[in-house]
Amino acid sequence: MKKVAVQEAIGMKLCHDMTKVIPGKFKGRAFCRNHIITQDDIQELLSIGKEHIFIWEDNAGEIHEEDAAIRIAQAVMGKNLIKTEPEEGKSLLKATTRGLFKVNSSLLTRLNSIEHVTVPSLPNNFVVNEQEKVASARIVPLVTKEENILKVEELCRLAGPVFKVMPFKKLRVGLVITGSEVYKGRIKDQFGPVILEKLAHFDAEVIGQEYCPDDCKMIEKSIVKFFTQKADLIIVTGGMSVDPDDLTPGAIRNTGARVITQGTPAQPGNMMMMAYLDEVPVFGVPGAAIYCKTTVFDVVLPRVFAGDYLTQEDFIRMGEGGLCRNCPTCHYPNCYFGR
Repeated sequence: MKKVAVQEAIGMKLCHDMTKVIPGKFKGRAFCRNHIITQDDIQELLSIGKEHIFIWEDNAGEIHEEDAAIRIAQAVMGKNLIKTEPEEGKSLLKATTRGLFKVNSSLLTRLNSIEHVTVPSLPNNFVVNEQEKVASARIVPLVTKEENILKVEELCRLAGPVFKVMPFKKLRVGLVITGSEVYKGRIKDQFGPVILEKLAHFDAEVIGQEYCPDDCKMIEKSIVKFFTQKADLIIVTGGMSVDPDDLTPGAIRNTGARVITQGTPAQPGNMMMMAYLDEVPVFGVPGAAIYCKTTVFDVVLPRVFAGDYLTQEDFIRMGEGGLCRNCPTCHYPNCYFGR
């Protein structure tokens, strides 16, 4: 690139976007790449600290930041994502549908190890909405060797994509509320409304809601009933503590379901259980869900609606980041919990 004093640059083209910052008020593009400088631009350029500009001179084997950003974004992009035109040297990836954002973490680490390449993103398994930005692609300097971008493209071709969004599916849900105190009308059901409110964030068809006393056989029978009615998800609430008369875990096991976990290294929701009856996920949701806005159940529910098959390893990994700070105002999912 050729360095030119701004007073001598009238009629020349900028070779990159220029950013203007007004503390606390504005940060954005003041001048676009390829903008032709006029006399009227001189004072504005000086006011943003630009006494010189740089004019692009073609150099074999090098690539401009905007061209690099587009190529990186295209390489890392999987399904249900679009890329934006570069601005201030970066291209953004945005979701084209509401769903669960997926990251190939090991591949992302390899890409960010390539010289000059930077690809930040939201965390894996983050719920995103349509048009929400999920990742960004750019190089750090104004130019880089094209071989760096070729490395990105080759890695993504072999092991990609790095990012994708899995749309939420419509699921038929059966809900079993346990507890003799609720079944016999001694207290009002508090679990049902909480679970229904959480399901309302997804395309859920609740095919039934059954109440059971502390009777293992009755709980088991209700679970099997929803299974035979072709439920895609069965949620059983209550009876999940260590008390001898808390029978939900035993009832779930007695159906023949394969237990993935009974207990999770995350709080609140430590006692949550998950199993698969054939291929149908069955949740045992502990009482924490009644009084805590966010529990382990909120972390895994989107994954089920996105079609994930959860393993014991998925729950084990929740240990790091699994201790909720019980903030006075809950900001989940915009926090570390369950990540």
